[in-house]
Amino acid sequence: MSDKALISDFLFAAEQGDSEALKSCLDKGVDINAVNRQGRTAITIASLNKHYDCVELLIAAGADIDKQDQTCFNPFLLSCLNNDLTLLRLVLPANPDLDRLTRFGGVGITPASEKGHVDIVRELLTCTEINVNHTNFVGWTPLLEAIVLNDGGAKQQEIVKLLLEHGANPHMTDKYGKSPLTLAREKDYREIAELLIAAGA
Repeated sequence: MSDKALISDFLFAAEQGDSEALKSCLDKGVDINAVNRQGRTAITIASLNKHYDCVELLIAAGADIDKQDQTCFNPFLLSCLNNDLTLLRLVLPANPDLDRLTRFGGVGITPASEKGHVDIVRELLTCTEINVNHTNFVGWTPLLEAIVLNDGGAKQQEIVKLLLEHGANPHMTDKYGKSPLTLAREKDYREIAELLIAAGA
């Protein structure tokens, strides 16, 4: 079998969640970090499709968990974007690079904060040293994203509370110089404004 055919079988097995076929390809010496046209590795494909046994197998076999595809996806960032706590808990013991950026220049906690993924945010804050004050390409921290890009509801209040408890700086402004408190008040998110004031904003 040619290398190309072997890689094709390997990536298809990851997509289908066929761990036996993955093992067979690995036994034949397939490049574990080979990619498809989108730049996706088998472990990223398996992560995207929630084939957790395959993700586990590929981590154990030494797959590069940090390699990103053309849209910047890798297993760790996918877990944060897709609210996939099972995947996050599989990936964290493999020590993913927490500084890898999404296509908007955020770290994993940035989209999780924006989208209201409370469990992911809590896991990242309690189990990793992720930079809670990282600023993305548009000048927003996870705290700013949690306020500006959602509805100010219960999930967002919980995320703001968690971020502040774990060292989020309530004084870091957006690129226009607006503080989290100013933005919360503009949107009439009173509960979030109260949390910020209690944190010294």
